[in-house]
Amino acid sequence: MRRSTTLQKRRRASLSCMAVFALGAAMITTGRTGESVIDPGIPPMPVAPLSNSSGEFHTISTAGIIDTSNPFFQVLGTNGRRCVTCHQPDSGWTVTPANIQRRFAATDGMDPIFRTNDGSNCDTTDVSTREARQEAYSLLLSKGLIRIELPVPADVEFAVTAVDSPYGCSGTAKVSVYRRILPSTNVSFLSTVMWDGRETFPGQSLEANLMHQALDATMGHAQGAAPTEDQQRRIARFQMALYTAQTRDEDAGALQADGARGGTANLTGQEFFIGINDPLGLNPTGAAFRPEVFDLYSQWERAASFPSRELFVARQRVAHGERLFNNRPIAIKGVAGLNDKLGQPTIMGFCGTCHDSPNVGNHSVPAPLNIGLADATRRTPDLPLFTLDNKSTHEIVQTSDPGRALITGKWADVGKFKGPILRDLAARAPYFHNGSAATLADVVNFYDTRFELHLTVQEKEDLVAFLRTL
Repeated sequence: MRRSTTLQKRRRASLSCMAVFALGAAMITTGRTGESVIDPGIPPMPVAPLSNSSGEFHTISTAGIIDTSNPFFQVLGTNGRRCVTCHQPDSGWTVTPANIQRRFAATDGMDPIFRTNDGSNCDTTDVSTREARQEAYSLLLSKGLIRIELPVPADVEFAVTAVDSPYGCSGTAKVSVYRRILPSTNVSFLSTVMWDGRETFPGQSLEANLMHQALDATMGHAQGAAPTEDQQRRIARFQMALYTAQTRDEDAGALQADGARGGTANLTGQEFFIGINDPLGLNPTGAAFRPEVFDLYSQWERAASFPSRELFVARQRVAHGERLFNNRPIAIKGVAGLNDKLGQPTIMGFCGTCHDSPNVGNHSVPAPLNIGLADATRRTPDLPLFTLDNKSTHEIVQTSDPGRALITGKWADVGKFKGPILRDLAARAPYFHNGSAATLADVVNFYDTRFELHLTVQEKEDLVAFLRTL
């Protein structure tokens, strides 16, 4: 799947900050029903750089504009929600706790994101008062988690024998899991749609998969009737045209300066196809895997100096973090979907073994993996705990989210999730499917502990410095 040359060459547009703030305000203005309102008078427009805790990030549409007449911005269901309700431009086209908390404060918890069909911890939770809503939507407010109710497949290889839920919202035939909302930008690099791959269908194009996702989202999240095929296609193509990346770092400055190739403009032309740089021989070109996945800041590492000592130090740290990401050896152990698939208890790899897409960082083929994020030992009290019994071997596993297994019914898929795209990271904390990493430092610490990397304090800081520039 390659993006066309025409799309890659379409113009980059700009917009005054005042207009951007008008768009952002329109997205959270409340009408008389308490819903977020998109002002229909706002003309189609691109999104100018927006601020986050690390500096600035920017969205470009290869269509040239952010067309707010697209069905992405329209109410297609019955509960006031739009796609943009949960995919906010100022939050990296997802939602963050800070964004959600502002909306709760502005509307007393009546904004359309606060709906009991999936926004509350349980659909039977009391939401009659502001205080009740604060409790009912606690996972959404604290971690940006949406409740996903999924049936246990009929031909499943395991039984759900027990559920310990803080909210009393799971049975053994249907289970409720809680997951971060994935960004609706940079989707042209996807090899898998949704954390568990439930919107990826064999033999279907990315556009077809995104159309199906729009169908399911409208009927589920928005509680509406099926959108038309034209509406589905327009939503899919709108998303496929969006690219978002960090453009300025508060310490390192402009991420395109002095030979660097960070930022959004370079991202729109990044080559991608299914299997590109795959480490297991699935690259259709036959090219060998290269662990040097990112080469955005190599020029900074070779530079002898920059205009100031502070800038020199900051950019050297970013470049060193990129080199660590590319070249730090990792003894990969106990990763279901990798070690067991290859029959190797230990695989000597790199970050790029699982984050192989060049300058993007997701896996370039569908490859759900279990790195232990949903293990019972990592479960926090605000998440459920499911006890699963293998019907053949009677092995018992406890997990806070069965992951891909709820789609396939396969025991081998328990706890497996896809890896997300790494661009636009700084705008969309918290991280991982369950929001368990509040910061990028927490992400680095997880991998350091999980794979016994023994990173120094400086190495951790340099990796964070690099990741926040993506």
